[in-house]
Amino acid sequence: MPLNTLNAAPLLTPEQVQATIVRPVTTGSVATQVSTVVTSTSKSTRFPLVVSDPTAAGVAEGQEIPFSSLGTDAVTVVPFKLAVLDSITREAIEDSDDAALDLTAARMAEAIAKRLDAGFFSAAAAGVVQAGIGAVAGVSTVDAGETWSSVDPFVDALAEAEGVGATVDAFVANPADARALAKLKQATGSNLPLFSGDPTVPTRRVVLGVPLFVTPAVPAGTVWGIPRARSFVVIRDEVRVETDGSPLFTKDSVAVRTTMRVGYAWPHAAAVVKVALSS
Repeated sequence: MPLNTLNAAPLLTPEQVQATIVRPVTTGSVATQVSTVVTSTSKSTRFPLVVSDPTAAGVAEGQEIPFSSLGTDAVTVVPFKLAVLDSITREAIEDSDDAALDLTAARMAEAIAKRLDAGFFSAAAAGVVQAGIGAVAGVSTVDAGETWSSVDPFVDALAEAEGVGATVDAFVANPADARALAKLKQATGSNLPLFSGDPTVPTRRVVLGVPLFVTPAVPAGTVWGIPRARSFVVIRDEVRVETDGSPLFTKDSVAVRTTMRVGYAWPHAAAVVKVALSS
């Protein structure tokens, strides 16, 4: 791939950006795997915020239909920028038959996915990165006791979501908690695991039939139960991969910059369940 432009030139076409950055981010990020992904061209995206559920009434023929007590508001997501800057030597570009560029793009996509997950599961904002699910008020909670010892907290988590009309599509845990859960046995002296795998995808872990995702972005001692229909990740449709050789001219290298604007929201907080060990 000849590379002769030195001034912030687009490295990839929009189609290539989708294939090398956007798709790897959405498949590599736990946040996007457990949420509904919304691609937007707007500066901000609004989601109806469920305050209380509407009610239905039996109404006789020709009678007035009473107004429901539905309580709504709105949550506005303004995507923030995630960016990665890397460099490639000109020899690597010219001699690798695009392999160096593919590897660099893969590394950048992985870095963005990790930072997205870190923000998504955070409890506080960090600079321009908005606070995540840990800062959401009104989520349902389940006390799992002092240690992971049974399936009961997850039974309760599913019931909490169902109680507000939602269905948990995924549990998300820290690697330490996932390991502890995997070691639980069906009974004392048994070697059979309490939580089985998915027979259709042997490497996938499941809890009560619900996929268990693992990421260090979730604090140890917490497992999130997330309904996909009530969790959103917004990706601004302006993902860019650009190159510029001028900053590294004396090294005969090319700087590669990737930027992506993302945000997230949970408009129905009660549908999200936090299963946590007692502190």
